[in-house]
Amino acid sequence: MSKVKVYKPTTSARRGTSVIDYSKVLTKQKPHKALLKRKKTSAGRSNGKITVRHKGGGARNLVRIVDFKRQFPEGFKVTTVEYDPGRTAFICLVVDMASGKKVYVLQTRGMEVGKVYNKTSEISPGNSVKLFDVPVGTEISQVEFQPGQGAKIARSAGNYVVVTAKEDRFVSLKMPSSEIRKVLGTATCVIGRMSNDAHSLVRIGKAGRKRHMGIRPTVRGKAMNPVDHPHGGGEARNSIGMKYPKTPWGKHALGVKTRNKKNVTSKFIVKRRKKK
Repeated sequence: MSKVKVYKPTTSARRGTSVIDYSKVLTKQKPHKALLKRKKTSAGRSNGKITVRHKGGGARNLVRIVDFKRQFPEGFKVTTVEYDPGRTAFICLVVDMASGKKVYVLQTRGMEVGKVYNKTSEISPGNSVKLFDVPVGTEISQVEFQPGQGAKIARSAGNYVVVTAKEDRFVSLKMPSSEIRKVLGTATCVIGRMSNDAHSLVRIGKAGRKRHMGIRPTVRGKAMNPVDHPHGGGEARNSIGMKYPKTPWGKHALGVKTRNKKNVTSKFIVKRRKKK
């Protein structure tokens, strides 16, 4: 289980800064070169025009190629636990017991170096099983939407899904957003919640760390002039002066439903997520 390391306030930037203590959870080994790929960034631009704001710069990363399908007929053995700069959860370099091929998979809590997983279909952390075989109330992660598609749901640090019910061909899952959704029981999942669950406790502490992540500064609308933003203008500190917050283009900023009403998968949603 990962822990948070808090720095002493030796400088104003260090004050309030914390990181994950990797020394106790990661293997001291260089990443597998054959599974590295250079990540290309568009900096939120399309044909030179900004389509996504507040993106740009950042450290150049070599992203790890991760296998989300986890097809190991005779199981796999974990050789390392590593950090991936492209995601929040840790990854494991594993060896296929049948072919000897090395691949990266996402680490769930409880997966350890030297252990063999998926040799049996028992309900134990790290094993990949069909949703129909999972008891109600079990915490799972890396869930497929469609059988054979590869993991799509609950892949980030500390995330998990709970099996709430089984009926006919479907299994009801409670998502991290609190939405309850039906998924085909023949789809696969991994037992246990994702690794690095302390990730949400990390405090960035300074603007420079955000810039390393490729995130540029965000200016409040209230700090702008009326010509630049609907919230802009006014003397000293005051309210935005309208019934609801707006985007820079005058649209509703909060509480707007973005899901398409004609979406064919809406019939699989049993209960919508709670409003925050």
